[in-house]
Formats: sequence, structure tokens, C-alpha cells
Amino acid sequence: MDKRGKLLIISGFSGVGKGTVVKGLLDMYKNYAISVSATTRKPREGEIDGKSYFFKTVDEFKTMIDKNEFLEYAQYVNNYYGTPKAYVEQQLSKGNNVILEIEVVGACNVKKIYSDAVMIFIVPPNAKELCDRLTFRGTEATDVIRERLTRAVDEADDVEKYDYVVVNDTIENCVDTINDIANDNSAVMERCKISANLPFIKVIKNDLKNILKGE
Repeated sequence: MDKRGKLLIISGFSGVGKGTVVKGLLDMYKNYAISVSATTRKPREGEIDGKSYFFKTVDEFKTMIDKNEFLEYAQYVNNYYGTPKAYVEQQLSKGNNVILEIEVVGACNVKKIYSDAVMIFIVPPNAKELCDRLTFRGTEATDVIRERLTRAVDEADDVEKYDYVVVNDTIENCVDTINDIANDNSAVMERCKISANLPFIKVIKNDLKNILKGE
């Protein structure tokens, strides 16, 4: 019997580069699959059903809810989004490590179903780096950046719910570290475990608060 894959729950502060890291995992290693979400919103140009999203009608989505076919789901701006169990199970049974890039609430809900899921929180090297990344993107107004930094302060309190903290200093290092964790590299796991990194998270949180105060 082929070895079953692992479920990797990846979260992180807004602007920390989660999407780029996930893409790096998929590009650099062959045994990873990203969970494909279901949604009731209309497809955008270039999006492919079954690859970008599983596009569902509201009735189809609600039927899936009634049949308990989601790991987690939520409603945003009149549209539903959810993580179908069947796709995740299919990929895990193939031996692929399945990546769920989701927020804290959804992550904790999934962990209740998959107790062996590996929860990883991605952080910046320091608070200033996070602020600089959000600013240098040039895609968001100052008040939106401030809102994201404020949210990061709140999210810092939830990091202790995760198993590991991985610093995104460079994409390559971050990707390799996550892959090491997925492959049970004990030295890396020990270095990244949550208990060893809580003081570092506290520093980031305090520094973010100071940035927001203008200090």
C-alpha cells in the first residue's frame, strides 16, 4: 500500500508571502497538491473548473453542506467558499501532501477533523519587513495596509494554536523548511516548533504595535 500523504495547513500574516511559498512548494517538489476550494461565485476569465475552483450553484453547495461534504466552509459577500473532503482524501490516498492555505478559524476547524494535520504559521523575519512588503507591493492604500498590520497583531495571539512557525526570509529557505517538516526532519521540526518560537512572536507583535503607533 502506498504511503498516505500529509495534510499541511498553512496560515500566516497578510503580506508574508503565503501564496508565493505555496507555489514554490508545488513547483519545487512533485508530491504536493493544493486543495481546490468549491465556490458559488461565477468563474473569472481564465479560471478552470476543477483546477481553479469547483464552481457550484448555491443549491449544489447547500446540498454538499447537508451531506457534510466540507472540511470547512464560510460565506463571504453573498458567495459560499468551502474545502471539499473528497478532493483532499483523494490526494492524500495518492500519497500527495495536501496544502490548505486558510485562515485561523478554518485551520482550527480542519484540525478537529484531521487531528494529524500539520499546522504551520508563516511569519516575516521581523515586523518592519512585513510592513515594507505590504508597502512595496504598491497595490493597497495606506489605510488598508494599516488594517492588515492591525489584523496581524490580533493574529499573533493565535499562533500558539499551530504546531510550527516558519520564517519567510527567502522563498527558497521557507519552502525547504516546510518540506523538511513534512518529511519529519527532526532537527528542523525542533527548531520550528511553536514553543521555541513564542518569544519571537511576542517581539513581532510588540514591534507591530509600535509601528502602528508611529514609533
